[in-house]
Amino acid sequence: MRRSLVAANWKMNGSKASIMELLGVMLKRLDAAATQADILVCPPAPYYELCAGILKGGAVKLGAQNAHEAEFGAFTGEVAAHMLTDFGISMVILGHSERRSGGETDEQVASKCVAVLAQGMLPIVCIGETLQERKAGQAESVVERQLVAVLDQCGIDALSAAVIAYEPVWAIGTGETATPAQAQQMHAFIRGLVAQRSESIATEMRILYGGSVNAGNAAQLFAQKDIDGGLVGGASLKPEEFITICKSVSK
Repeated sequence: MRRSLVAANWKMNGSKASIMELLGVMLKRLDAAATQADILVCPPAPYYELCAGILKGGAVKLGAQNAHEAEFGAFTGEVAAHMLTDFGISMVILGHSERRSGGETDEQVASKCVAVLAQGMLPIVCIGETLQERKAGQAESVVERQLVAVLDQCGIDALSAAVIAYEPVWAIGTGETATPAQAQQMHAFIRGLVAQRSESIATEMRILYGGSVNAGNAAQLFAQKDIDGGLVGGASLKPEEFITICKSVSK
């Protein structure tokens, strides 16, 4: 059975004081939830060392929000995948819609996936359509294009060590959320695409939903057959709400 994952994407939020307070509350309350799911927090890069020290040896794991595809070089402001391993980071979010909208291509996301896997970390590969693409009936073709780019460059075996996060762009930070039925339909479609290359990997692969997940809708979303947890944005900055989301895992 697939083990659920709830990942907190803090984006560009937080301070040393607020992060210490947030993690302090979470760690006191999440032991029981962690027996039902893997729990991950992805802070901004300046706080990796702080979070690594607080989380060391605990049930909550540390993740990163991005990695560069090159091992080293003249890439001002970027962070290479091998640098993340110095902080005990286990998973890396790649291809988030906020980065894709800034010009990151499908091919770049796939290259980053290769780099992260080479360092023994698990990529969380984000895919999803905009509202305009959904209204034009292109939702599935967009998701397929983004996923196939990773499959073609990384190979199907890479997905046995990766997580896919379906994040409809129209539901990120907008308060809008795909209905459980809409989310399940797309998750099943994604799993079916992977099954065309490997049924066993499709069965084992975790697919998260990301798009205004909150304490009120998490249980219904997580109860769907092909939804294996969530990539949580704004709600993950509110400790009580994130704890409720983590405890909503039903499998």
